[in-house]
Amino acid sequence: MRETWVVGAASTRYGKLGESAREAATRVALEAIRDAGLGPKDVGHTFVANCFGLTEHQGHLGPLVNNGLGVPEVPSVSVESACSSSSAALHEAFVHVAGGFEDVALVVGVERLGHLDTLAATGYFAYAADYPFEARNGATFPGLYATLANAYRAEYRTTPEMLGAVAVKNHANAARNPKAHFQKEISMETYLGSPVVAAPLRLYDCCPFSDGASAVVVAAREAIRAPPNEPLVVRASVRAGAVTALQDRRDLVGLPSSRLAAEKAFRQAKLTPAQIDFLEVHDCFTIAELMALEDLGFYPRGTAGRAALDGATARDGKLPVNPSGGLKAKGHPVSATGAGQVVEIFEQFNGRAGKRAVPRTGTALAHNVGATGGSCSIHIFARR
Repeated sequence: MRETWVVGAASTRYGKLGESAREAATRVALEAIRDAGLGPKDVGHTFVANCFGLTEHQGHLGPLVNNGLGVPEVPSVSVESACSSSSAALHEAFVHVAGGFEDVALVVGVERLGHLDTLAATGYFAYAADYPFEARNGATFPGLYATLANAYRAEYRTTPEMLGAVAVKNHANAARNPKAHFQKEISMETYLGSPVVAAPLRLYDCCPFSDGASAVVVAAREAIRAPPNEPLVVRASVRAGAVTALQDRRDLVGLPSSRLAAEKAFRQAKLTPAQIDFLEVHDCFTIAELMALEDLGFYPRGTAGRAALDGATARDGKLPVNPSGGLKAKGHPVSATGAGQVVEIFEQFNGRAGKRAVPRTGTALAHNVGATGGSCSIHIFARR
């Protein structure tokens, strides 16, 4: 395979878009292409991730983005893999470039749900679960992740403060991120005083519904002779799956797809968890961050909560986790989330992270999950 780089990145602010998903995707795509020092005609293939375009009565989004970029003849694939859609798109772009099928590929993820009320948005989210056995019987994602949290608490001693430490940390990071949905810190007292959504998960355990768009440009090393930015070398691009519905799983303490993808990713990158400087992990709920750190091999099972409480995963801690604010506070625009994680890593590598900069940026890992782990994508990046 050819050495493959991420050479440009761009994102909207997450929150509520004042434009359509189509317009936002096209805008950030152009920004990312220009950030790479390229033009739209340099792109050989586009991969556009979008789950809920039909809420705007619009499917087949990829060709429309290409039309807006002025390259309607470029092939496009629309990618849907629930919350891991744009990281799945990134994997496809990597395969095309590393395999020699294209020199430059564009990945863009976009979602717009802010025009829906909470009940409608929750209903659309639930379609990513096993609809006949879960969603149709009232199991929305707060309830499903609460089930995972209760299984975890039954196995390991987990205090409310351990979950709260994740929320407090990620809100503190997002307060330093001008593109985050929530830019306000919270205290442990605020967390503990927030209402229960699905026991044991409280309001501040749950990520928001967000609008947003993020894009990255993937290119072969030989196609970019003088990169204007420090590129991210893709050391691993891996996907894995698992049984979708919780009632069919043997183990509810963690996500099997995360464990499998991590094993494959570290083997492909020829690295170990100890060699990763910082992470962006899928923290749709605070329990998800703790499980991810253990599934990925950074902490033994049952110990990530204590690490969070002790500050080990803080921005200036031993292993910074979600310096962007994560899904929890940066926001979760579903199909844009995975690409947004890579935008954060790109900005950290290039000194653009400002007050949320982490101490070391030699290697980084992005972990993105679809639903309750029916799909998972992991990417590992390093400097040249």
